[in-house]
Amino acid sequence: MLVVALQALVAVALLVALWRVADGPETGRLLRAARLELIALSIAALTAHTFLAAARWRRVARGLGITMRRRDAVGEYYLSQLVNAVVPGGVVGDASRAVRSRQPAGLGAAGLAVVLERLAGQYALLIVMGIAVATTVVVPGGVDWPGAAIPLLVALIAAALGLPALITGAALLPGRVGARARDLTAAIRAAVVDRGALTSVTLLSIGTTACILIAFASAAAAVGAPLSLAGALAVVPVVLLSMLIPITVGGWGVREGAAVALLPLAGVSASGALAASILFGLVALAATMPGIVPLWGRRAARMHRT
Repeated sequence: MLVVALQALVAVALLVALWRVADGPETGRLLRAARLELIALSIAALTAHTFLAAARWRRVARGLGITMRRRDAVGEYYLSQLVNAVVPGGVVGDASRAVRSRQPAGLGAAGLAVVLERLAGQYALLIVMGIAVATTVVVPGGVDWPGAAIPLLVALIAAALGLPALITGAALLPGRVGARARDLTAAIRAAVVDRGALTSVTLLSIGTTACILIAFASAAAAVGAPLSLAGALAVVPVVLLSMLIPITVGGWGVREGAAVALLPLAGVSASGALAASILFGLVALAATMPGIVPLWGRRAARMHRT
């Protein structure tokens, strides 16, 4: 409970500080004037994201010997998103999703399916960002990158791409470490490469990436801070990836800090960036509300059994 309280306190402190730095009254005005039709578009995009991500999870899990109905996968995904949004760390919902899907292949396979599914989405976001950043550097315009930003972004992409290389290299080692790495490599191939899985996972990941970028861009446009295509593709992924830093609840505060620091590079004011990020966070939370349905269903089932 102490960790939860500290993370909530950090989130509040960051938001208060950003409210003062980024002209809070103007941010509030932008939020009050937000366009409802664009908010609806953002929610629709996030809903499509959930359905596509659930389909990706089913496809990855099938390669590891785990089968589930589409309805169950969507319900579990909604529930895990809801838990991740309100519990510090952003992974508790995914861990519980793995536990509940562990039959018949076991917890190890279920956990790997969840990890690979999440990684597929993050890698797709990184690839889009890498291509967009490279394009905006080679062809100036759209994003005014400071000199120090490019090496940091390159290092982030290189670190992410280094993970597959690390696993592949470990598989060449002798002994127990090499054997476990080879087993892991074989499982990864079965989950995301073999039997058409690579095509399916790639297409679904492109879809989820497009949906979440559309959702953020719609939220930004709703508060009068429209993003260029270059800004949406090159800057927004960095803002979204900042939510993985587990120091607050649901990424609140960290995401807003990244938005205020980075979206002005794409021509958005600080108050517009803060309003866009806050609205996106609220929309994302609203979009997870269907997760209450499976949660309530489990509670009702337990009460019935007792």
